[in-house]
Amino acid sequence: MNPDDTQLGPHDLHLFNEGTHRCLWRKLGAHPLAPGGASDAAQAGTRFGVWAPNAERVEVIGDFNFWGEGYPLQALGESGIWVGVVPGVARGARYKYRVYSKHLGYREEKADPFGLTHEVAPRTASIVWDLDYQWGDAQWMRERAHHNRRNGPISIYEVHLGSWMRSPEQGNRSLTYRELAPRLAEYVQRLGFTHVEFLPVMEHPFFGSWGYQVTGYFAPTSRYGSPQDLMFLIDYLHQHGVGVILDWVPSHFPTDGHGLQYFDGTHLYEHSDPRQGFHPDWRSSIFNYGRNEVRSFLTSSALFWLSEFHADGLRVDGVASMLYLDYSREAGEWIPNERGGRENLQAISLLQQINKACFEEHPDIVMAAEESTAWGGVSQPVDCGGLGFGYKWDMGWMHDTLQYLSREPVHRQFHHHELTFRAVYALNENFILPLSHDEVVHGKDSLIGKMPGDEWQRFANLRLLYSFMWTTPGKKLLFMGGEFAQWGEWQHDESLQWHLTDFPRHAQMQRLVGQLNRLLCAKPALHEQDFDAAGFEWIRLNDAHTSVLAYLRKGQGSRDWLLVLLNFTPVVREQAVFGVPLPGGWKEVFNSDAAEFGGSGVGNGGYREALPEEADGRAQRLVVTLPPLGALFFEPA
Repeated sequence: MNPDDTQLGPHDLHLFNEGTHRCLWRKLGAHPLAPGGASDAAQAGTRFGVWAPNAERVEVIGDFNFWGEGYPLQALGESGIWVGVVPGVARGARYKYRVYSKHLGYREEKADPFGLTHEVAPRTASIVWDLDYQWGDAQWMRERAHHNRRNGPISIYEVHLGSWMRSPEQGNRSLTYRELAPRLAEYVQRLGFTHVEFLPVMEHPFFGSWGYQVTGYFAPTSRYGSPQDLMFLIDYLHQHGVGVILDWVPSHFPTDGHGLQYFDGTHLYEHSDPRQGFHPDWRSSIFNYGRNEVRSFLTSSALFWLSEFHADGLRVDGVASMLYLDYSREAGEWIPNERGGRENLQAISLLQQINKACFEEHPDIVMAAEESTAWGGVSQPVDCGGLGFGYKWDMGWMHDTLQYLSREPVHRQFHHHELTFRAVYALNENFILPLSHDEVVHGKDSLIGKMPGDEWQRFANLRLLYSFMWTTPGKKLLFMGGEFAQWGEWQHDESLQWHLTDFPRHAQMQRLVGQLNRLLCAKPALHEQDFDAAGFEWIRLNDAHTSVLAYLRKGQGSRDWLLVLLNFTPVVREQAVFGVPLPGGWKEVFNSDAAEFGGSGVGNGGYREALPEEADGRAQRLVVTLPPLGALFFEPA
């Protein structure tokens, strides 16, 4: 970066104070200057800039001055920003800001809100760094719109980098970004996932927060390496055809003393009133979404990861908690908006602003909301009154489906609606179907552990769950470990139970997930019209007595159809009759009960001929054998 590009000009200050600055990381923070260049570069040092409008004095301290007397920064007019060049400070220097407040004699040593990297926790200093990196993913970036298209196949493998795979021979340490790159790329390619989604990689002081208590909104966690090491991981995945989505957390931040909390002796980033500024669930602070400078901070953070790290999208955490002023609060514990309602109007407009900015700068990305309520228009354009996300997580589908599958099959006939209710709202949003990390922690059991019955039935139920999920309209997301039916709950400080893949049933589950991903990509019926009513048609909806579902998935081609038959009981159903829309042969292209997936091998020999007899309102019928706790996919031969 040219040193002159890091200087704050009048236009920057205007945008910052207006709340619309999109690239503050290039102006604030620490920027090492090369000797011999223009402007301040001749001084050879590092330019610092920090926002602390209620500070009386701000100094830079670090290992370069033995953390003693600081180098004073200068106030930049009435902007609230403090700037200065500290000579002799170069890349790799550790530093903090010593902030003297105008209020109550407050003095605190703060990490840099715009720091590009920080010490490994529990140490808290920022480190002078740069973002220089030679990317090798030009082809991926040129073709990214194709990989992320809404009518294309998207199957996301959700990963916590610190526990996906560890090194037991080295004290069970987490792998570095560079160590993960070839292992993760090969694995994801082999199983056919199109994208990975990383739990937050932004710097966080407490490892047990899984990254959801962020202190470094412009810094990848140094636990696994440098910013360039994370760039290498993303670059490597791109070069091997895998997209990368990052989990991003604008809903709250931790109260650690070195962080954003009470930054200049006032509630600068957070609301001062605890009814608006304190999150009761996570015991953390809530951003002041109405403060323009905070809006610039968060908008810049979102664009930072997309621009500098080539992220293919963001999954925005905790959107529901941002939208409602009374989220997790009792009467009297929240303040209504100016209209007397419970909607957080400032947060709504900020989410719209962020989504609009991200899509304007990077129109080929994925923006997904973790939003658990019935809020309307989450994935609708801002110009149409929506929040502007590309996708919304379907938490209702997840809850209903897991609840249904956890029931003993004999009881499922009384809860058939848990499978079919989604049809009421399926087209309201562009949905991602998530089986995420939240479903396999805190005593909820693993996915395989939720399934009822003996061991064979547990595996059959899980195969059936995945078959249902992969054929239900919407994009797919599966948390790591679920693909091979890990028995234990996820533990963030342990590796996945990779030894289980040496056992046939777990390896066969991996094979099934891989086959479902390949079918998802190969069959237009399974992805082209995920968000169009023309892409789905019920064949049999209300067969609660036998706990059977039948439906068509349709691509845009006249014969790009897939017939899906699901049997949610452990009973073989011979001579089962289903209406089909076309005469002639139907090819069985998938059977979850196949021996290669650990099933009992009940099937139809790969083919059935439609008979010219009416059934289910169609002129032809298909007579098949339904395997126990099994799924069959047929396509016109």
